[in-house]
Amino acid sequence: MEIDHSALDNIQAAQNPDGGWPYRQGGSWTEPTVYALLAHQAGRAAPPRIAETKIWLGASQQPDGGFKPRRSVDQSTWVTSLVALLPPETIGAESHARALAWLLRQSGMETSPFLRLGNFIRDGKLAGPPALSGWPWFPGTAAWVTPTCLAILALKQDYRRRPTNGLRERIANAQAFLLSRRCADGGWNHGSARSLGYNSDSYPETTGQALVALAGADPSRLPESFRAAQGFLGQQRSSAGAAWLRLGLLAHQQLPAAAPLSSMPCRTLPDSALTLMAAAAERGYNVFLDT
Repeated sequence: MEIDHSALDNIQAAQNPDGGWPYRQGGSWTEPTVYALLAHQAGRAAPPRIAETKIWLGASQQPDGGFKPRRSVDQSTWVTSLVALLPPETIGAESHARALAWLLRQSGMETSPFLRLGNFIRDGKLAGPPALSGWPWFPGTAAWVTPTCLAILALKQDYRRRPTNGLRERIANAQAFLLSRRCADGGWNHGSARSLGYNSDSYPETTGQALVALAGADPSRLPESFRAAQGFLGQQRSSAGAAWLRLGLLAHQQLPAAAPLSSMPCRTLPDSALTLMAAAAERGYNVFLDT
């Protein structure tokens, strides 16, 4: 897949005067802003008006170090992982370090000692070891696949810069969490492999995301996941789904199957950015895994 430079032109044209980007049009949000910057990184192009973008992102950081999804929201959320994926110089080394520190303080509520104490009071017995640790969409809630994948990728980038035992262990624990949430068909959905006694179906986007986050894992554990991803890709109609699936397969040196590209319009800025990033990965540069 060739890099579509006209897509990068369209992304640049969508930038708001404040330096951020919208999902389609209107006000700036953190998620599309980060994806726009990553698309420029994938295309080896300088983002336009980067000084304004840095100011906009800086104003979106909360006192606790996390980032909010847009200016009108006053809570740090999962988008902190996306910002932490950017090179530290994008927001400044200190701000980047505070974002990572916030990220490392978060985990799903199922690992909370207060929840475990409550279960002990309710059931009259101690539970087993603490649950595998993933990340939630919002602090204090349960862990899910997508925010866990993005947090793993952010921590992996940091581990390449400053490897520590603590980072390695947290990444390994989160990858084990992902494997524990894998569906019977080999793929992933938002986080529930079984519901009401039945196996749950997996989804294209989350399957691709999980495979990217599991880059470097033992490939002997993933053949069913590769088959699920290839199956999704062969019948894919979502540009974001196709992009994540390609990124996930390429993270394991799996050649992606052909996908019906003509039927997959990019409806949002993240769709366009992810499609461009997948094209860059097919040419040998995966912004989520390469420095």
